Amino acid sequence: MTQLVEARMEHLDEICAIDQEVIGDYSRSGNLRTAINEKRCIIQQTEKGIGGFLIFTNDFFENCFISLVIVKPSERRMGIATALLAFYVEMAATPKIFSSTNQSNTSMHKVFETAGFIKSGCIENLDEGDPEIIYVKYK
Repeated sequence: MTQLVEARMEHLDEICAIDQEVIGDYSRSGNLRTAINEKRCIIQQTEKGIGGFLIFTNDFFENCFISLVIVKPSERRMGIATALLAFYVEMAATPKIFSSTNQSNTSMHKVFETAGFIKSGCIENLDEGDPEIIYVKYK
């Protein structure tokens, strides 16, 4: 059985392990702990464990913003990211939900398009030579 639920502190180690597997280090552990404490982290959980997680904020120019979507590499292409996005959109506190990804992240662009997000602009100079593409979804 698959569940999409708010992460609890007992999930922190597994969430951090997934993040480390994806980015190669534990540099975001403090941010992940804060997001869980502030009830801003959603996980996709099965009998096998956590397949992915989503971190959000509610303070992006007075709109909701999905700041991070991470799926365990062994669980990719199974609809986890799309399910996390859809779940969050339903619970979001504002009628517009924003998110972003690097221009080079073609997989995430496909996820956003599948989930009904549309391109809304870009930000230069966050990552040298790889602009951040902003997406929006209207409820």
